[in-house]
Amino acid sequence: MQSLRGLAGEAWRESQRKFSSKIQSCGKRRVAYYKKIDYQLAQTGRYRNLLDMNAHLGGFAAALVDDPLWVMNAVPVQAKTNTLGVIFERGLIGTYQNWCEAMSTYPRTYDFIHADSVFSLYKDRCDTEDILLEMDRILRPEGSVIIRDDVDVLLKVKSIVDVMQWDGRIVDHESSPHEREKILFATKMYWTAPNPHQNQGVEVVS
Repeated sequence: MQSLRGLAGEAWRESQRKFSSKIQSCGKRRVAYYKKIDYQLAQTGRYRNLLDMNAHLGGFAAALVDDPLWVMNAVPVQAKTNTLGVIFERGLIGTYQNWCEAMSTYPRTYDFIHADSVFSLYKDRCDTEDILLEMDRILRPEGSVIIRDDVDVLLKVKSIVDVMQWDGRIVDHESSPHEREKILFATKMYWTAPNPHQNQGVEVVS
């Protein structure tokens, strides 16, 4: 990153080291908490392709850098701050994405999705249902999701994912149960439509 006016050279580099250390510490604390709740995230090799829908500075991906997986860091085009350059400078991969639109996932889908404040960001831009349906499309069966947001937003999200046959639960923020921000852990269940002729006494003629 280029030096800011009035803060150059070694002073700038030192400020960046301290800032990066703080961000990485926060990311590691969050991921450690996630692994306590979602035991599958703690299993080495359980997830390989991860998506962070609102990556900010890439703290989620950086906290998982030693795990055998990769994270696609998406920066919403509606985000207040464009952080994609910071993500690249940290040696991570990323892209821009408008979550009111479909995401190009070729050639892969994802095992795990992390969504930090995504629904609050798009509250007045598009429907919650549309974002969740897009998440369902790009998430593999039995894949998992972690959604962080205001408790009122999460209660609405939880009511929708229950209908989508996701198995979900809301837990407290890692810092305190008094925080309005809560965390929704959910798993996309594997299911198939029943045979229309099953248990109906209909003889099927081949």
